[in-house]
Order: sequence, then structure tokens, then C-alpha cells
Amino acid sequence: IAHTIKSAKHQGADLVAFPEMAIPGYPPEDLLLKPRFIKDNLKTLEEVKRHAQGITVVVGFVDGQDDIYNAAAVLHNGAIVGVYHKIYLPNYGVFDEDRYFQRGHRSPVFVVKGVKVGINICEDLWYPEGPIVAQSLGGGAEVVINISASPYHTGKGQYREKMFATRAKDNTVILAYLNMMGGQDELVFDGHSLVIDQQGELLIRGKQFEEDLIIADLNIDAVLRARLHDPRRRKNRLLFLKKRSAEDTIPIIQVSGDSWSTQGEKNKAKTRELRPATLRQPLAPLEEIYQALTLGVRDYVRKNGFSKTAIGLSGGIDSALTACIAVDALGQRNVVGVFMPSNYTSLESQEDVQALSKKLQIELITIRIWDIFQGYLKVLAPEFRGRPTDVTEENLQSRIRGNLLMALSNKFGWLVLTTGNKSEMSVGYATLYGDMAGGFAVIKDVPKTLVYQLARHRNTRDGRAVIPDRIFDRPPTAELKPNQMDQDTLPPYEILDPILQAYVEEDKTFQEIVAMGYRRSVVERVMDMVDHSEYKRRQSPPGIKITPRA
Repeated sequence: IAHTIKSAKHQGADLVAFPEMAIPGYPPEDLLLKPRFIKDNLKTLEEVKRHAQGITVVVGFVDGQDDIYNAAAVLHNGAIVGVYHKIYLPNYGVFDEDRYFQRGHRSPVFVVKGVKVGINICEDLWYPEGPIVAQSLGGGAEVVINISASPYHTGKGQYREKMFATRAKDNTVILAYLNMMGGQDELVFDGHSLVIDQQGELLIRGKQFEEDLIIADLNIDAVLRARLHDPRRRKNRLLFLKKRSAEDTIPIIQVSGDSWSTQGEKNKAKTRELRPATLRQPLAPLEEIYQALTLGVRDYVRKNGFSKTAIGLSGGIDSALTACIAVDALGQRNVVGVFMPSNYTSLESQEDVQALSKKLQIELITIRIWDIFQGYLKVLAPEFRGRPTDVTEENLQSRIRGNLLMALSNKFGWLVLTTGNKSEMSVGYATLYGDMAGGFAVIKDVPKTLVYQLARHRNTRDGRAVIPDRIFDRPPTAELKPNQMDQDTLPPYEILDPILQAYVEEDKTFQEIVAMGYRRSVVERVMDMVDHSEYKRRQSPPGIKITPRA
């Protein structure tokens, strides 16, 4: 934070803002119940305050003076000149803010260099009648800054851009939205900060999945001109003021003087040229998802104190994609592939694992499990006498592999990354304490059909293919018995994934899914598998969320 303040000041910024909960991190969850955590957060705010010299700083923190608030501090010349408390506290999905925070009640406006600036936090901007209305109509704010910790999921960036453009235009303000960047447990924060003008036009789009300091020169005069030409705004302001009581005024807090304007003003204000803004293009959908997964792995591994990871490589598409993501996140020296063949493992799988490891330049350990498997069968033979071979023997092999991976993890301090995808986890096509054993599930929210798309996309990055073509072409198989294919147990993934999308993501009923053109027996079977696999999903490692229903 101190480095960024210095950089912003060096580039001539009058104000620099940091995300929601920038000081303690988000989501802090039960850490908020620890007095020491609150005090350390306030102590850090005091340190940040000392760096706010000659520049206004807005930073997210936990205000614990009389209650616990999700707050934004406005700092200037070594002092806290004002604090905003978040008003709309989300309590759905991954959010649980009502449990911890008291809601705010006031919508102050801060005067910075003669410009009225409203500050609000994340969810506050998602409601049309949120504090942006009070700050604009009641407080006359020309600029509204929303500091956020908004988790990523597919399509959310485009949704935010459209919604925030509407907020800016409806309130005739320049809107600066800045979002947290980084991974925190299962959540990924994508950055993707925005500056939108009073007409709803996007001026600047920040980097996605990278730290970024956006410098934007704002044409405040254009806001006034737009308001003068909008008679509806004047009427809306009168209606707004009539509804509010005398005690419900908008606080106007003076932060710094020496007003400025853009060129052309004939008054005592300083003038400055507007630097042109560069509008960065958003990432393509597959690249966006891939970068989310990469960032999620990088931060989870490092924040949990690990440096190296181990991945069970099978010769299949799931483990191949997981290995690629891990290498891109951590570097090839920090990824170890472990190949654990049995007599059911094909020569093609062995060759593909070796080729993948060579192209990724990762260490490959090979441990053969057949003798271990036979030892298990010998020990269990008296108990299994008279019973036919079934899935029990198949799962034994998976659990042997899980044991070996965890032994390597214990001995060398590696974090095991599991390789199960969302399609498999949804229907329970996974083995407890086998292929589910590990510390982090990289692609647990990625359907199988998307796994293939992401893998093909990875092969187009950097100008070289790292996943062998044969891995794409071979039918998916667990290789736990002779001639085994996933489709012996599951519908084809081209059928399974749309059914899961309809049932899990869209809450569609049996009849609605059948009406989409799928056979009743297939839909019934898939829904039954999902419903009866919750006990498995409850025991799976945490993994990166890329959809609202991970």
C-alpha cells in the first residue's frame, strides 16, 4: 500500500484508492471475532495514514471503535479525515457479512481539491437506490468511488460493466470501481477495475488477475455540463430532498482545498491537461477462466506456506490440465508429477505422461502399484471369499495411489493437488480417500467438456503445445480394470454436462430437463447420482470457484 501511494503521488494523482478490506483481507470471517485481529488492523491503518502526505488515500479496513463495521477510511496529510461504513451487507452465496458487521447509516461526501467525492463499498453499488443516489443528489458528488472485494465467476465482469455504466449514467457521476485482486481460499478476486464517465461510457478497464495502478484524469466540468442539460435530474433532486428529514442530511467533509479544473476555466483554479486514457480489452472467456485458475492455485499454495506441489498424472486430460495450471502458477521446479501405473495402465498412458512431463519440464516420479494392490487383495481374501470382484477392487487402486501421494506430501512437504472435475464430483464419480485425497482441488468447478476446451486453449498459449494430441483423442478412462471407459458408468459428457448445468446451476426440474430433449431414464439417473453423492462432496478438498454454484 505504501509503495502504491508513493507511485500514485509520483504520477501526479490527487487521490488514490485501495480495495474493500485492503488492510485485513477479504473475507476475514471468524478472525473478526478476535480482538487482536481488529487491533492489528487498526494499527496497520495508523501506519498507512503516515504515508498519506500530499495525497488523499481511501483504504478499506475494519472499523472496530464502537461496533464492527466494514469501512473505508479517507486519509490526508497524516490524518483520518473521515470514515464510511458499508450500508448494504450481503448475506448470500459466499457472503456472510450480516453475521459479523453492523450496517452503516450515512452517506458522506468528501471534498477533494474542490471536487465532491462519494465513497461506498462493493454491495452498496449493486442496488439502484443505494448510497450513490444520496451522494449524487443529496451531496452533489461529481465522482463516486466504490471500493470492492467482488469474487470472480464466469460472466461476472461483463455483468458488472453493464450495471455500473447504468449507475453512472442514472446518477450523472463519474464512477470509479476498484476491485480486489488475488486468491483467498476458494475465491478468486479478478481485479478488472473500471472508470466510467457520466454518460455511462467506459473510460478505463484495469488489468484482470494482475495488480494494477490505474491513473485516470477526470473531466469534472463535463459532469456539470451533463447535469445542466438534464432537467429530470433537477426534479429528481427536489423529490429526493423532500423525502429526507432534517436529521438525515448528507455530511460534506472538507479534505483538501486548492480546487482544480480542466483547461478552459477562467477562474482562480489551477488548470491541467487531460491525459488520454487507454482502454484495455477484456480477456477472452477461456483465457479469463484459465488465469482465474492459475491465480487461485498460486495464492492458495503460497498463502498456506507451501512451495512445491505433487500431482498424480494418469495420462488423462484432467491431470494434464491440472499440471499445466500448476506449472503456470508456480513454475516447473515447484511441480512434481507422480505416475502410479498398474497392470491395467496402458502403454499409451505411460507414453503420454512421459511426453507431458518432458514438455512441461517437471520432475516425474514413477511408483508401480501392482504388488501393493496384490498385497491388499491377499489380506482381504478371507473376508471377500465367495464374493465377486466389483468396484471395491477398483477403488482399492485409487486409494493406494492416494496413500502414496500423501506419503510423498508428508515426507517432502508437498501440497497434493487433486485432479477431479465438476462433472465427476457432481455425480460422485470419484473415490473417497483415493483420487479425492489431497489439499486443493484445482478444477473441481470445471465441467469435463470445459476441461477439454481449456486444455486445447492451453496448447495455443506461448506458441507451443504441451499436452499430447493423443490425450484429447482417447476416450476418458480410469484404467482400474481391463477395457474400462467412463461411458460404461456415465452418459457421454456432451450429454451429462448440459443436464448438470440445468439441474445444478439453473435449478430446473426433471420435467423441464426432459423437455430439453434428453431421455427420461438418463435425466432420472443423473439427478439421482447428484442427490446421493452429497456425502462425497462434503469431504472433498477446497477448490477454485469459477461459477456461482461450485
